[in-house]
Amino acid sequence: MRLAKRLDLLPPYLFVEISRKIAEKRAQGERVVSFAIGDPDIPTPQHIIDRLCQAAQVPTNHRYPETDGLPQLRQAIARWYEGRFGVTLDPDKEVMPLIGSKEGIAHAALCFIDAGDVALVPDPSYPPFRMGTLLAGGQPHYMPLTEENSVLPDLDAVPPPVLQRAKMLWINYPNNPTAAVAGMDFFEKAVSFAKKHDLVLCHDAPYTEVAFDNYRPVSLLQAPGAMDVGIEFHSWSKSYNMTGWRIGMLVGNADAVHAMMQVKSNIDSGIPQAVQEMAIAALEGPQECIAEHNAVYQRRRDRLIEVLNQAGFKAQPPKASLYIWTRVPAGYTSVSLATEMLEKLAVVVTPGVGYGDAGEGYIRLSLTLSDDDLEEGLKRLSGWRPSL
Repeated sequence: MRLAKRLDLLPPYLFVEISRKIAEKRAQGERVVSFAIGDPDIPTPQHIIDRLCQAAQVPTNHRYPETDGLPQLRQAIARWYEGRFGVTLDPDKEVMPLIGSKEGIAHAALCFIDAGDVALVPDPSYPPFRMGTLLAGGQPHYMPLTEENSVLPDLDAVPPPVLQRAKMLWINYPNNPTAAVAGMDFFEKAVSFAKKHDLVLCHDAPYTEVAFDNYRPVSLLQAPGAMDVGIEFHSWSKSYNMTGWRIGMLVGNADAVHAMMQVKSNIDSGIPQAVQEMAIAALEGPQECIAEHNAVYQRRRDRLIEVLNQAGFKAQPPKASLYIWTRVPAGYTSVSLATEMLEKLAVVVTPGVGYGDAGEGYIRLSLTLSDDDLEEGLKRLSGWRPSL
């Protein structure tokens, strides 16, 4: 059997060894507390589940769906964007449902990247930005996100020879893994940059509804001229605790949305219609659940920040997202600290280097574990200090 050479471009999964150690500890009967995965532990709101159960009884929903989704869903997405961001979208040309935003992000490069083309990718960043580029035959050019640059890419630092080959620019705010946020001034600069260099500007925005301390994230598409060059990926996963149902959305520039439709119509058969109906119920039903969920995450954030800083970290409370991103103590790498915390505490954190070279020196902790696990994890952290 001869495997495709493109698989050689994909790096080994960072967590293979960590996952092995977790399995060993659990096999020995040890309770492992994981801060690693950004998967909401809070159930999907009941009114959304009720809509799914009703829709599952409709025979029409047992058949193949259309790739471009139910018209009612596209219309609901357009109304939600109008109400939430004041952005007007044509539901037939500027809206595309996805089988989770990750799927669309990974496929986006197939719409724009030919062999040898470049995608400008933040470092650290959500891995599908670069993996999709590699699988399409392109090359990522990494833009470091540093504290000195307010965790924003320095667009002016991209070398001219790279820009000549670049076709895509990826951004993501509120950010995963760093939890950084960006204002409209940055989005306006990114739009101008994309227009100047003939780039499609891709914004991953699944955390706009997960925010704290009265902070209200904005959409890229609110920036003047964004619809000329921009697309935005969004999701029900984090807003309504629907990671398991696999549904997201792409909105923005009509030509880019059409390109995605061309790709997806040749790859998948769309989203189950019962899941689409529950997504409509989420967007159009009661919205109090979002504030209720955010209150839980904010309480967890504050508790975790307090204990981390008592343990010698210098963690800052994020304004949005589900993560805390903090430097490791002197003498550690991100992997060595994560390994020590697993071995000594049976606590799992994510090494920052897993999100790119610029993530070295940091770890990420998620707020999406049960309160019971959180308290157990905090108890273990409160009595621990790094050994180096």
